[in-house]
Amino acid sequence: AGGSLGYVLMALSVLAVALIVRNLLVVRRGLMAPADLVDVLSRQLRAGDIPAAAKSCEDDPGHSFVSNVMAAAIRRCAGNPMGQFEARAAVEEAGQAAVTKLQRLNSGLGVLAAVGPMLGLLGTVIGMIGAFNAIGSLQGSARSTELARFMSLALVNTAQGLVVAVPCTVAFALFRQRIDRLAGDVAGEVLERLAEDLAAGLARRAAGARGSQPAARPHGTQVP
Repeated sequence: AGGSLGYVLMALSVLAVALIVRNLLVVRRGLMAPADLVDVLSRQLRAGDIPAAAKSCEDDPGHSFVSNVMAAAIRRCAGNPMGQFEARAAVEEAGQAAVTKLQRLNSGLGVLAAVGPMLGLLGTVIGMIGAFNAIGSLQGSARSTELARFMSLALVNTAQGLVVAVPCTVAFALFRQRIDRLAGDVAGEVLERLAEDLAAGLARRAAGARGSQPAARPHGTQVP
């Protein structure tokens, strides 16, 4: 009843359902901050084993929010002599970048929410054009039949566009709030603690490096 555009809108509705299901599976606290990974990173960072912590982030099979943030922060601080003082800022900046990346998962729903009404409106215009052509070129019962068909086409496309757009608009807003809320919770409860562990681990590593350097000889001492 919606013509060729009707099939396009039906395909978009299937895509919208797939994106919603994908977001429901991905945007979860347990996947953003796996408890096992957080415990391992905290232990390695406190011990000053920065390379092992970096490898744990890289080996994370789910490439979680926490692993992405901490990997970026470790890369920034590990080679910096003053990295222990920049650990918190590095984690905060990496967290903002990771939130932006998560929000991109939601952009597909925003696109569908905008495209759906436009395609519905296009179908409406096509139906109205056909209706006016039928009025101008046909007579009697044939004109009534064609007029009803094109008006039905216009209204069906309008309805299909709204059926796609309304749920996508609602889902887009809900997922945006969910991502912001979960990212804020993870940042406040997990990343802040890991930033402190990173700073402590870098300080321990720097102290160990200074302790391993040979002591300077007194001035004037000859080497035998």
